Amino acid sequence: MKEKYKFIIKPILFVAILCMLLIFFSFLFAPKNNIEEAGIHMVNANGILGEREHTIDVLVVGDSESYSAISPMEMWQRYGFTSYVCGTILQPLLLSERFIERTFEAQSPTVVILETNTIFRETTLSQDIESKLESYFSVFQYHNRWKDLSGYDFFREPRYTWTDDSKGYICNAYIKPATAAGYMAYTDKVEKIPETNQAYLKNIIDLCRDNNAELVLLSTPSTVNWNYKRHNAIENFANEYGVKYLDMNLIADEIAIDWSVDTRDAGDHVNYTGSVKVSAYLGQYLKEEYDLPDHREDPAYSSWHDAMEGYIVHVEEEKEARAAARK
Repeated sequence: MKEKYKFIIKPILFVAILCMLLIFFSFLFAPKNNIEEAGIHMVNANGILGEREHTIDVLVVGDSESYSAISPMEMWQRYGFTSYVCGTILQPLLLSERFIERTFEAQSPTVVILETNTIFRETTLSQDIESKLESYFSVFQYHNRWKDLSGYDFFREPRYTWTDDSKGYICNAYIKPATAAGYMAYTDKVEKIPETNQAYLKNIIDLCRDNNAELVLLSTPSTVNWNYKRHNAIENFANEYGVKYLDMNLIADEIAIDWSVDTRDAGDHVNYTGSVKVSAYLGQYLKEEYDLPDHREDPAYSSWHDAMEGYIVHVEEEKEARAAARK
């Protein structure tokens, strides 16, 4: 009888000890601040961790299309609501879901925007497993921090203090024109959304609804990444699940996108001037559709005026750098 219980107890004990070790090392290896020097990954996107709790009205997630096209400070300047772009290079939907989930821990955005290019980036099983492990145990994500550990890491809880003046947006004023003729030619064909990504999208919809946030699927202007087959796929999905979809590629003329000057890489991403136009249109859309608050006269949001000053400096420096490079 005792031998029988040994076979049961040993595996349970092993798993319990393993979990305890993972929890301990996850605490130890986790960056204790959201600055690059502390070892945190995706610094610009993780700047949201330093924002005061429950002050972000709009969250944006997605790949490089999101942080190239959407400037929260342009929308703040025009409309007064707050937003943050948690966009990263080649962001898969599994990471989009993690950013949304983590944001809801400290923020209560009215709107969550998902830039749709990432929906067609397939996720492998190994990536899925790795992401799940990282979401529960940060040691899997930050295991390389062992060489930078200090006594500070053993005793201090994470305390995030840094905020990004550009709120996740990355300014690029370079100009490389695109040939845009016919890139959104009509077709009734539909590009297939990978099944794994359909599951992630459904999770994201449920996550937003559980947290009283409206999900908006957004396709920012891109002659390289977008076409009517992809538009049809997203439109069909949005209609089936009752979420809003805004495709800026169909209204590029209304937004006044000029592909000879508003792209930095021949139509893959918009540049600074393109992002100003996208953000102006998006800001008006969000203000009208969701009646977002104007915080510009609220003393509690004075840090956003300071951020605006820093943002303007960043933009001017980028413009000057690009102008100097052209000489």
